[in-house]
Amino acid sequence: MMNGLFLISLFTFSQDTVNYDQHEAFAPIFYPAFGDEVRTAGGTPGPQYWQNEADYSIQANLDDENQKISGIVTITYRNNSPEQLPFVWLQLDQNIYKPDSRAQATTPVAGGRYANLGFDGGYNIRSVTILNDGREEKARYSVSDTRMQIFLPAPVKAHGDSLKIRIEYNFGIPERGSDRMGRMNTENGWVYEIAQWYPRMCVYDNVQGWNTLPYLGAGEFYLEYGNYDFSITAPSNILVVGSGELLNPGEVLNRDERKRLETARSSDKTVIIRSEKEVMARHAKGKLTWHFQCRRARDVAWAASAAFIWDAARINLPDGKKSLAMSVYPAEYATDSGWKRSTEFVKGAIEHYSEKWLPFPYPNAVNVAGPVGGMEYPGIVFCSAYSQKKDLWGVTSHEFGHTWFPMIVGSNERKYAWMDEGFNTFINGVADKYFNHGEFYEPPHNRRRAIRFFQPNSESIMTIPEVTAPGYLAVNAYDKPAMGLELLREQVLGEEKFDSAFRYYIRSWAYKHPTPWDFFHAMDPSRGAPLAWFWRGWFLNNWKVDQAVMDVSYPESNPVNGSIITIENREQLPMPATVEIKEISGKTGRVKLPVEIWQRGPVWRFFYPSTRKLLSVTIDPDKDLPDSDESNNVWTPNNR
Repeated sequence: MMNGLFLISLFTFSQDTVNYDQHEAFAPIFYPAFGDEVRTAGGTPGPQYWQNEADYSIQANLDDENQKISGIVTITYRNNSPEQLPFVWLQLDQNIYKPDSRAQATTPVAGGRYANLGFDGGYNIRSVTILNDGREEKARYSVSDTRMQIFLPAPVKAHGDSLKIRIEYNFGIPERGSDRMGRMNTENGWVYEIAQWYPRMCVYDNVQGWNTLPYLGAGEFYLEYGNYDFSITAPSNILVVGSGELLNPGEVLNRDERKRLETARSSDKTVIIRSEKEVMARHAKGKLTWHFQCRRARDVAWAASAAFIWDAARINLPDGKKSLAMSVYPAEYATDSGWKRSTEFVKGAIEHYSEKWLPFPYPNAVNVAGPVGGMEYPGIVFCSAYSQKKDLWGVTSHEFGHTWFPMIVGSNERKYAWMDEGFNTFINGVADKYFNHGEFYEPPHNRRRAIRFFQPNSESIMTIPEVTAPGYLAVNAYDKPAMGLELLREQVLGEEKFDSAFRYYIRSWAYKHPTPWDFFHAMDPSRGAPLAWFWRGWFLNNWKVDQAVMDVSYPESNPVNGSIITIENREQLPMPATVEIKEISGKTGRVKLPVEIWQRGPVWRFFYPSTRKLLSVTIDPDKDLPDSDESNNVWTPNNR
């Protein structure tokens, strides 16, 4: 607050119609339920919080000639819930490619990002068995689209009982896998990006029970945490990279590659592990099996190609810990402005996110150049081979930003895409400022961005991805929630308070399953007062911002006595107000007003200790707010 400033609580009604109701904006009831033993009102897991677990052991074979995957997965499922489970549900994501799938039936004739019309694929389930004391019992199961229900011979008991399921399967690899996996042909062979490649347990939680929304493409994944042990058998000339740690480098890498890999572990500069010349010199001689392990993860993925150049560099993590940044890419994309900088980007992004929010949890971080535009998995991401310069930095930073949302903070992406995409887009913007002294940073233009947010057909952020209007998912899931966090950080809470609260949320829900209400609860204490007005307006509804300067007057009609400035909140979303005042003498001052000025109505008047006539009064002078009408933001003696 400026010296000499005091506020006058004079409230009047505007001459013009306004779309603001303070009773709705600041309504006292917001949360649908109070905290309990499972999820507290403070936004943390309660003393009785539980979630189930799933460990996976997978042996898979890559058929490079026929572009097929065959595998056997053994799942150890632990029921930590307070209820016994007479059946379990699994996700069969590959069934999205079956001609009779719901995804195919709901794909527009013109296609779309997640369409894969013309590819006849899906899981071929060879067998499903229950393992009990070393014996296998054929399981009774039912497949419904992208889900499988297994009926158990005896319920898996509550509070820690476990179940082992063994499934043998195979499927064809689509060339364009709904923008999440696929294959592409290069000069030196196919590049395979393999994800959603094994049957996965559905989540059973205390919010909905079994989460069994079908996989249609737009909505992503909701998965249990566990440990993974997986092996990929492929022709010997093919390089395989995957989530987690390679356990048998001595069996699949030659001596020079192993030596270079060790050099990279202590190098901040990129080290070539397998060069273009070495790629071209390799020929298939039998097969090799690559053995990986990834712990405390919710998923694993892998990539394979005979065409991969491979490089790496050290990642420096907090507390002196290390990880390894790696990139694999075909020779066609090994340019100075392209994938030769990939490992530099991986290293820079992960070091920043680790220092700012929470340390990176995996031993390796692999960036794969291939057909997928951008998709994330624990310790490995798929990015477009065609990306370069700013685009390559952007997609690399974004996909590895997903390590924190949803790989660490395991929200339900199928329902709440904004809790991973939006949060990630927000931290990407912060990272842009820091990487290489802001090499690719561009200040956001909030007013220009807001034009897309408040169209007549706009929907709330809380809309399920599959329900979101075509073409609006990027706004709902990415841009608008990211701007919401930016506004909280820069206009409402301040960076220090926001960052502290956001870290509190991340650390409270690391490797757990938060709901939107858990997030709101976790962030509220940082303010010292509820943020329900913001959650209600920006996330649950599509309320606009429109702040205006309405009038200026002088006490006793004498500018020497100061000025009384009238501002107005003309749309339903209230926000703190920043007002810049310029006097004809050239003197300029600013007043920052809290959101509480709008609690009793749309109009606020305040005294400003000016000594000369005012030249102009501007609300939101830096254009930080997504103000929907700029025409009323400036008062001058001539326009009022």
